[in-house]
Amino acid sequence: MSFHDEYKRKLTTPNQAVQCITSGDWIDYGVCANHPVALDKALAARTEELLDIKIRGMNALWLPEIAKVAHGPEHFTWHSWAMMESERKMQKLGMCYYAPLRYSELPRFYRENLSPVHVAMFQVGPMDEHGNFNFGPSCSHMAAVVENAQIVIVEVNRNMPRCLGGFEECVNIKDVDYIVEHDSPMVELLAKPGTQVDEAVAKYVVENLRGGECLQLGIGAMPNAVGKLIAQSDLKDFGVNTEMYVDAFVELALAGKITGKYKKLDKGRQTYSFATGSKKLYEYLDDNRECMTAPIDYVNDIRTISAQDNYASICGAVEVDLYGQVSAESNGFRQISGAGGQQDFVLGAYLSKGGKSFICCSSTYTDKEGKQHSRIVPSLASGTAVTEARPNTMYVVTEYGCVNLKGMSTWERAEALIGIANPIFRDELIEQARAQSIWRKCNK
Repeated sequence: MSFHDEYKRKLTTPNQAVQCITSGDWIDYGVCANHPVALDKALAARTEELLDIKIRGMNALWLPEIAKVAHGPEHFTWHSWAMMESERKMQKLGMCYYAPLRYSELPRFYRENLSPVHVAMFQVGPMDEHGNFNFGPSCSHMAAVVENAQIVIVEVNRNMPRCLGGFEECVNIKDVDYIVEHDSPMVELLAKPGTQVDEAVAKYVVENLRGGECLQLGIGAMPNAVGKLIAQSDLKDFGVNTEMYVDAFVELALAGKITGKYKKLDKGRQTYSFATGSKKLYEYLDDNRECMTAPIDYVNDIRTISAQDNYASICGAVEVDLYGQVSAESNGFRQISGAGGQQDFVLGAYLSKGGKSFICCSSTYTDKEGKQHSRIVPSLASGTAVTEARPNTMYVVTEYGCVNLKGMSTWERAEALIGIANPIFRDELIEQARAQSIWRKCNK
């Protein structure tokens, strides 16, 4: 049987495809841009027939239809590997829970430790002449999901960019049970414009770069500000090995700043595991041999990161306490994001010859009541997740400066971090440090 004959045999409607789902099943929606659209809508239409459907997903770019049904938590529960805005909305509905795990561990977890996924359903690009469906900008752990799934349903979307890879970037038709077709637009995730604070933080980061580094950037205004500043600088010959590919990399590449000539692995290629951003980003990645998508257990592996000389990891934070503990995922018991790959990048960057890791944040934030709070805190509050343990934290950057905590004692850390806190909170932080016995009398 030819691939095209097999395609026709497996082609069905979304409503027919989801009939294989029964109450109590575990369903996998995949990652980010390849979450299903038509299949999700068809599943939501079966709400009254189903109970206790447990769904795994990650970085939801839009609110799925299963979250819009009446009495949703009685029928569907979302388990997130990394929280984004739509998942935080589901959390408020009482139907979303975060699953803490280092992102790099996901493929092995699916293959060795997880009970079989009953149904995996996700978006893919059109089938090629060899019977392969490309995962698009969501390689991540998708090959492991397919291997673990009892039933695989693909939602073919002709708008999905074809992201070329090193390996595990496709699923073959022989491993697919049902095929549906639905051309939905690629959902964009646009970073907010950079503020003066973002630009000030970016300036301190770029001052610590010399060109030729292998870069990792996250999403948001601050990483984009770093990318913009690099693009305007005289620095050049950067490489890329990043969990998430964002618009900042496109700007750097188009400015001629990325060559990858000094990379020890994947020389000359921009390596990433998943991508989210603007239409321009998706168009840039489409069939671009310069870019290489690969599974997360390769991209985020500490051994991959540390093998690159002069690795520069640039991550964000919610809070940093005076001991150097970093939370990048929660504020008290409120889950904001996930651990992702921050631990791997912080550890891997330091193991890299000449490598540096930067934890970046604004010195303050303003709550819904308009009250200002310091992101440099005496200690992390009860319930706050520690994303980065204090022995591992290297550079911490705010708009007031950049400090390297490696090797510092507790009083030195307190002094250094208070020095880059917002001045309006420094006296209060000094008093707290004194009460915690980490402030010397001779300190300034």
